[in-house]
Amino acid sequence: MPGLRIALAQINTTVGDFEGNRALIGDALDAARKQGADLVTFPELTVCGYPPEDLVLKPRFVQENRRSLEAVLPKTHGLTAVVGYVAADDAGIYNAAAMLHDGKFVGEYRKILLPNYGVFDELRYFLKGQRCPVFTVRGAGLGLTVCEDMWLPGGPARQMAEHGADIIINISASPYHSGKQREREEMFGERARECGRPVVFTNLVGGQDELVFDGGSLVLDAGGAVAARGASFAADLVLADVGTGMRAKNPGTPGLPLMAAVRHCRPERIIVSPATRGNTTAQKPKLTARRVTPPSPPGEVYQALTLGTSDYVTKNSFSGVLIGLSGGIDSSLVATLAADALGPDAVTGVAMPSRYSSVESLSDAEKLADNLGLKLLTLPIEPIFKTYLEALAETFTGAPPDVTEENLQARIRGNLLMALSNKFGSLVLTTGNKSEMATGYCTLYGDMAGGFAVIKDVPKTMVYDLCRYRNQISPVIPESVLQKPPTAELRPEQRDSDSLPPYGVLDPVLERYVELDQSVDDIIRSGVSAEVVNRAARLVDISEYKRRQAPPGVRITARAFGRDRRLPITNRYRGG
Repeated sequence: MPGLRIALAQINTTVGDFEGNRALIGDALDAARKQGADLVTFPELTVCGYPPEDLVLKPRFVQENRRSLEAVLPKTHGLTAVVGYVAADDAGIYNAAAMLHDGKFVGEYRKILLPNYGVFDELRYFLKGQRCPVFTVRGAGLGLTVCEDMWLPGGPARQMAEHGADIIINISASPYHSGKQREREEMFGERARECGRPVVFTNLVGGQDELVFDGGSLVLDAGGAVAARGASFAADLVLADVGTGMRAKNPGTPGLPLMAAVRHCRPERIIVSPATRGNTTAQKPKLTARRVTPPSPPGEVYQALTLGTSDYVTKNSFSGVLIGLSGGIDSSLVATLAADALGPDAVTGVAMPSRYSSVESLSDAEKLADNLGLKLLTLPIEPIFKTYLEALAETFTGAPPDVTEENLQARIRGNLLMALSNKFGSLVLTTGNKSEMATGYCTLYGDMAGGFAVIKDVPKTMVYDLCRYRNQISPVIPESVLQKPPTAELRPEQRDSDSLPPYGVLDPVLERYVELDQSVDDIIRSGVSAEVVNRAARLVDISEYKRRQAPPGVRITARAFGRDRRLPITNRYRGG
């Protein structure tokens, strides 16, 4: 098998930014050319960004995507490139990988296996491809696949390997959740062994609304061992010489049947460039060895939150962010993440003490702001709170104080933050965690008011883990914040445990009920208190209307509220 020098262009695209995405593609092609690359691979739907969602239903968007691909052609002089884009014909549109060579469009592969689960809705938009072409580049047969095509055995890659592919290329936009990098590496190892071929996996990097794409591109040999690895949560250009010795003579699992979706796909050979004599990679400059170690939790979660926050703010052209700093652990973590993502000059903390705020809480907010180098505004809400109470006094006559008065304070704070946002153009970051969002322990138009919910998918117990992880890098979050009992400070001596089970007990129940879809009975049978389980499940079930009105936030679990978990608000089913 001839040797190919392959460059994996792990770039951070933006949906709909055709000009910006073309510039990233061009820069990567130039850099790869300087390194002697024969082939450059880009992520899924590189040209238009991923996921474009209903934008692909606009004919003009699809047309501009095609024009943008054509504008890339001159940049491929002396190179071969695999670029993701939206293909179209009279029947409809396709998620495709275009094969470009030396300024010409040579052909394409259209994605066959379209995911339609979790965060994916590809059957809503795309038609399935019907062909499994093998492209010959410098004498090496390349099988092109797109993301989901590789996730199940017996797929398009196996068909291509049986019809002359020496290397399997996979271009992806595979979103992150905790543990996903390990899951992908194991899966690609299985496909490499199944096909008996090296696998080149190029993944997208960057934040897009709730989703974070973590990069972590891979080159694996035919035995499934990792030969090269891309950076995590950062743009990268990974170069690898793929050739002699990386292919097995025969597929590793010859008895494995092909999937029905690919069994009858038309195999064909397309010559992109003629074979060259000898091992061409031996004649190129030697690649510099590098070692990339993927992060482990909670570091990978912290990096995902940082990248997701940075890209949401900058791609939506906000100049900075505002955060209500209560002196509690959630707002401390969000402020720290924001400072790391955007720089402290782009972050403003706002302390809004009330009659129930402790001296220690205000002191902790000041210490955090000082440690991070943030600007801190202090806006006491007591005068406004008194005015609200006076305005409602006659109407509330005879009704004892309750959660209504507590929520007034939260809503005053939300109003102040949104006023600052309107005046100065900064985005409000909310500070609610997943445990609170799950149980409805949050106030509509109060602490839920804002533009981006950074930790809405982070359970409370993980909030503590992330704070301790960040303090190991440099101690910015005061130890007193980590030690104090969680409290909203909306009434005297209030504690979260007055309204919720302890988070160490609650979070595992929420994980099983929300993320694993286990029933109340199943969780109780495992030994958890029936009172705790029933209470938690009821709070989750009745709080859907709140979550539907929450801002988007970074997805870091396999089952986030919003894109992953979609339940009707008007719903009488309970406990399952």
